[in-house]
Order: sequence, then structure tokens, then C-alpha cells
Amino acid sequence: MAALRIGVLGCADIARRRMLPAMAATPGVHIAAVAGRDADRARELAGRFDARPVHGYAAVLTRNDIDAVYIPLPAALHARWAEAALRAGKHVLAEKPLTTDLAATQRLFDLATQSGLFLMENVMFVHHPQHAAAAQLLADGAIGELRSFRAAFAVPRLPADDIRYRPELGGGALWDTGVYPLRAALHFLGERLGVAGATLSHGPADAVDTSGAVLLRTPEGIGAQLSFGLDHGYRSVYELWGSEGSITVERAFTPPADHRPGLRVERRGDTREVLLPADDQVVRTVAAFARAVRSQAAPDPVMVHQARLLQDVRARASA
Repeated sequence: MAALRIGVLGCADIARRRMLPAMAATPGVHIAAVAGRDADRARELAGRFDARPVHGYAAVLTRNDIDAVYIPLPAALHARWAEAALRAGKHVLAEKPLTTDLAATQRLFDLATQSGLFLMENVMFVHHPQHAAAAQLLADGAIGELRSFRAAFAVPRLPADDIRYRPELGGGALWDTGVYPLRAALHFLGERLGVAGATLSHGPADAVDTSGAVLLRTPEGIGAQLSFGLDHGYRSVYELWGSEGSITVERAFTPPADHRPGLRVERRGDTREVLLPADDQVVRTVAAFARAVRSQAAPDPVMVHQARLLQDVRARASA
């Protein structure tokens, strides 16, 4: 089977450090072109992976040797370039959040579906086997009936010129770190989650939110408590709390490829650790995208459910 030929729109840090090395390591995937506004940067990055350097993003979309594009641009640019790629007949893998607007996310989802193209938001942690293991423990009754879910993802303050602090580029804690615990809640509690309460805060010198807390609720009354931030000690964890115990997953959202996950299961005063093999969620994500393209899979509507929750969180926090 011919390799999936990917064109990369941009030379962002996540593309350099994580995604392009993962693409190069994934059988059946070929980095065909790397585009950049800066021709020298595009040439340098493309050279690392034996790809064709292209000056300007639009030029990639007209090429007939590109099957799909990867978009690691700032969040505010995702909608424009994802739509342009879909209209050019290319499959799309875009960094999260897919857009910062529910209507735009719905439009892209509908366009991809109607065009027979695959559209995927690059939320990588859901592809790591540790979450399937946690779900299986829950299904097997390891902690009784689920009562609540708690999750947190926060990172230390970044340099002041980082794009995450620029509102015109889609910066802010909700879009950057808030997506993780919210998506984890969707992953375990399902799409019928509603927002019961939310706060977003920022420091006196910040133009974007740098922290937040959200309370979600299922129709059955299971609650989810989420927290996130861009100005904190590092934390990446979730807990499934049941009628008879709990399951805790540390390093939940961005584990290194060599990290051996250990799921902590507490039940009636006893604690045990379920140790799993190390795995690379970045390579798994690229492989999942390639499989979906080859199998002509439809886009996953979870991206729309997530966008709706994000919109509702911002609206509730602003009320």
C-alpha cells in the first residue's frame, strides 16, 4: 500500500520535537513537504526528514503529491487553513483546539463529512493504552459504581512572548491546558455532559486566562471537577472515584514514550498498582490518523461535543 503523503503547514515547536519524528517513525507515513512563512526555517526542517521545503502554506494545498496536511499553527489560524485544506481535497490533522469557535468546528466537521475526507483534532493522550486500561478496570467493577471524576492539567509559566499569552492567536489556559481534563471527562463520562459552573482567571499583567476550574455533570448526576492552568507547578492527573474505591492515573496527558504507567487502584483500604508497558502516544496518534484515512473513516463527532463544552465553559465563566 502506498504511503500516506503528509504536508506540514508550519515549523512550530511541537512539529519539530514530537510530530515529525513520530511521522518519520510510523510505517506507511511519508513527510512529503514542510511549508513555512520563513523559507530558511522550512528548508532546515524539511532537510531533517528528506522532505520538500515549500515557501508559504497555500502552495502545499495545490500539490498533487500530498494526501493530507498536518497543521501545527496557532489555534486562531486552524479554522482558516483546515477549511482551505479540506476544500483542496486533503485530509487534515490539526493541533488542538481544532478551532476556538463552536460554529467553525461544526462547519469543518460537516465539510469533511460531506467531502469524504478525514478530519482529526490532535488530542494525543486518548490514544495511550493506559486510558483503555483504566476504563477496563472501571467496567470490571474494580471501584464499584462511578460517582465522580476529577482531573487537572497545569504547566509552569512560559516566556512572556509565548503565543499562549496572545489572545489574537487563540491563547489562554482554557484552549491550551483546559482541553485535556475536559476531553478526559468526555472520554469517561460521555457526550451528555453539561456545565454546572466555571471560572477563568488571569494575572494582572495577562491578556488571557491563565487558570480555570470547571464543574460538569451528567444527566445521571455524576460530577466532574476539572482544573487547569498556565502558571502553576506541573500537574497531569485524573481520578475515577467510585462507590468502593478509586483509580488514579498520574502523568495522564503527556507521558514520555519511555514512561511505564502505573495505575493506582484503591479499594476498601487496600492499594495496588497496575503497571503497564511504556508506549508512545505520539506515534500511536499518527498511526491512528493514517489508519482512519486508509479506511475512509468518518470524522469523530467528539470534536464537536468538546467545542460545545468549551463554548459553554467560557460563557458560564463570563456570566
